[in-house]
Amino acid sequence: MAQTPADDPAPGHTPPTVTRRLGAGLRRAAHGTREVIRRNPTADRAYRAGVGVVGGGTVALGVVLMPLPGPGALVALGGLGILSTEFEGARKVSASATTLARRTAATVRDARARRRA
Repeated sequence: MAQTPADDPAPGHTPPTVTRRLGAGLRRAAHGTREVIRRNPTADRAYRAGVGVVGGGTVALGVVLMPLPGPGALVALGGLGILSTEFEGARKVSASATTLARRTAATVRDARARRRA
């Protein structure tokens, strides 16, 4: 039976089940690698320092980009997300910042809806 264009997935499209399985496998591998790093105190310190530098740099870049048009606040939130993978204080700040961002987005959405109505 010949395939019709409707049966053929879009070029570059990966079925969701394959993506989910791949993601789960990568998560397991990353978790295992992180556990190996945690067992070695020197590697753990170096890893945490690297996360701190990358996350801190991303937050700083986001703060610099905030006054400019574009996704400065999202970049800063992403940096907080990176930091929160290793530092409890950043995890708390990231959670409250994400809550605030969602609340602000909802307020903007409601204001737009009222304006259009």
